[in-house]
Amino acid sequence: MRRYLPLAVATVTAVTLQVVTVAAGAPYLLTQLTMSVASSLTILGLCLLMGYAGQISLGHAGFAAIGGYTSAVLTTLDLRAVAETTLFRLLRQLHVIVGRTDPYGAEILSVAPWAAVVAALCFAGVAALVIGVPTLRLRGHYLAMATLGFGLIVNRILLGVPALGGADGISGVPPFRLLGLEISGRIPLRVENYYVACGMAVAALFLSVNLVHSRVGRALRAIHDSEEAAEALGVNTARYKLATFVLSAILAAMAGVFLAHYTGGTGPSEATVMRSIRYVSIVAVGGMGSIWGAMVTAVVLSFLSLRGVFGTLDDAVFGAILVAVMVFSPQGLPGLAAAARSVARGVAKSRGTPRDR
Repeated sequence: MRRYLPLAVATVTAVTLQVVTVAAGAPYLLTQLTMSVASSLTILGLCLLMGYAGQISLGHAGFAAIGGYTSAVLTTLDLRAVAETTLFRLLRQLHVIVGRTDPYGAEILSVAPWAAVVAALCFAGVAALVIGVPTLRLRGHYLAMATLGFGLIVNRILLGVPALGGADGISGVPPFRLLGLEISGRIPLRVENYYVACGMAVAALFLSVNLVHSRVGRALRAIHDSEEAAEALGVNTARYKLATFVLSAILAAMAGVFLAHYTGGTGPSEATVMRSIRYVSIVAVGGMGSIWGAMVTAVVLSFLSLRGVFGTLDDAVFGAILVAVMVFSPQGLPGLAAAARSVARGVAKSRGTPRDR
């Protein structure tokens, strides 16, 4: 049960934060908390990829953008021009195509949000599969440059394709409704959306905790330590690395989809290089192999950033944090905690009796 104790602590903390913010008369803070918790899904996937599989990625913002844009395009696309086709009628009967009112009051036919979300996750997974097969053969800075190139390509496509809104992005993304829940930025739904985001994060954490403590997790740690040794022991390193890469991309796409429906839009800024570097810096600060450290760091730093604490120096602050961690504590927060415990033990020992010494 010790494995799930931090999960219970995280759940209690999430509930406490919601109660405290509402009781303190600051429910508006739930908006930034919701977005921070949702963004942490990308960090969680990157933590699995970097901290356990030992593969660095500087293009994960691209996968988040793929998820958000796919869902945004499908749910805002007007399909009335093909409404008389047989396939369209079949999809309408299956509730894959639904009618709705656009922001200007016109009736349009578009893909249902639930189907768009499924398509977005599948598209991100396929994209990760296509990118991962050739790039994961690389190592070190070569892999970093390859994933960086992927992120740049995604960003330029989003900026250059008129159907994707160019620099303005896509707005008017409808709410996502499922099982009586609605993901949207409406003020009356702040608490509901906060718990939806927390529920997604808890489910992803449960999956990750069980993954890293399973046979797969042991194989990933062996790959992280030495690919040659892992292969000598019979571990299919290519398959495990690719599967982890695809899983991390799907988690990033989930974050992108949620934020697109929650904020009602998405833009090319979601796929910038600095956004990917920010994700890597958060994982480094939280600890490459620490799921809980990465999640806590992701929520705290993202919340401070969304609240504008860093102002115009936002990107510079994240870059400085990354450099400082790599120089002074390569293990991130777990390394600092271990150093603090060591200092405390040294102080306690120096204060002991001569016999104790």
